[in-house]
Amino acid sequence: MKNILIIQGGGRANGNTAQLVSSFVKGAGDAGHQVEIISLLKNEVKGCLGCNACRYGKPCVQKDAFNDMIPKIKAADLIVFASPLYFWTLSSRIKAFIERFYCIAEEDLTPPLGRYEKYPVKDCALLMTSADNYFWTFEQAVSYYKFALVNYIGFHDKGMLLAGGCGDTNGKPQIDRTPHLKSAYEFGKNIYCPDAAPV
Repeated sequence: MKNILIIQGGGRANGNTAQLVSSFVKGAGDAGHQVEIISLLKNEVKGCLGCNACRYGKPCVQKDAFNDMIPKIKAADLIVFASPLYFWTLSSRIKAFIERFYCIAEEDLTPPLGRYEKYPVKDCALLMTSADNYFWTFEQAVSYYKFALVNYIGFHDKGMLLAGGCGDTNGKPQIDRTPHLKSAYEFGKNIYCPDAAPV
C-alpha cells in the first residue's frame, strides 16, 4: 500500500478536473492505496517571496496553509498534481504550491548539474484537463512538470494523464462524454503495478 497525496489546484467544485481526480482516487483506493486530496481552493498557498528566511530547516515566514501541509508532503510516497489548463500551463495555485517546496529543501554540497539543493525523494504524477485537444495543448504544462518536478526537484515520474477535449468551459463539464474518467480510474488502479508504464 502506498500513501498518495493529491494536490488539486483549481477548477470548479465538480468540474472536469475534480471528476478526473475522483476517478483516479477510486482506482487507487480499489488497489489498496491510501489517498488524501488537498484542495488549493480551500487551502490558500501563496507564492514564494524569495526572502531566503527558510534556509535551511527553518519554516516559511508566510502564514498560510503550506506549513501545515509539509508533514503530509514528507509522508507521501506519491504526490499527484491535478490542474485544469490555464493559459497553456498549470494553474497559478499549483505553481505557488511547487514554489514553496523551497522551504523544505536541504543543503547539498555536491548537487548534480542543474540543481542547487536536495528535496525529499517522492514519486509524482500529473492529471490535467483542458477544453482543447491539439497536439500542442499541453506542451508548456508538460515542460514545466518535467523540468521543475522531475529534473530539478528530482521526483520520479509515474506518468501523466492529459485529458484534452473536455468541452467549452462556458457550460457544464463534459468530461463524462470522453474516455478520460475510465483512463483515470485505470491510472490510479495500476500506478504501482510492476508492468505499468508512465502514461
